[in-house]
Amino acid sequence: MTDTVVIEIALRTMVVALKLSAPILVTSLVIGFAISLFQSMTQIQEFTLAFVPKLVGVGVALLVSGNWMLHTLVTFTLDLFEALPSMLG
Repeated sequence: MTDTVVIEIALRTMVVALKLSAPILVTSLVIGFAISLFQSMTQIQEFTLAFVPKLVGVGVALLVSGNWMLHTLVTFTLDLFEALPSMLG
């Protein structure tokens, strides 16, 4: 296994990790921005006002994109295991 193969595997792993985390992170970012904008306009500073909507939004994002995330991860793992003998030999 050469260093190019290792770098390629690492790059593909990071891309898959980015794709899998994007729906959750984007949802949390958008909800957090909207809540902080609301808090700054109304001058209400309460922690639970920011935490609960994020929690609900991340849960909905997981329900909506969970099947796709699982399929992406399984496909990546199967592709990696299928390519392993050619990488080692």
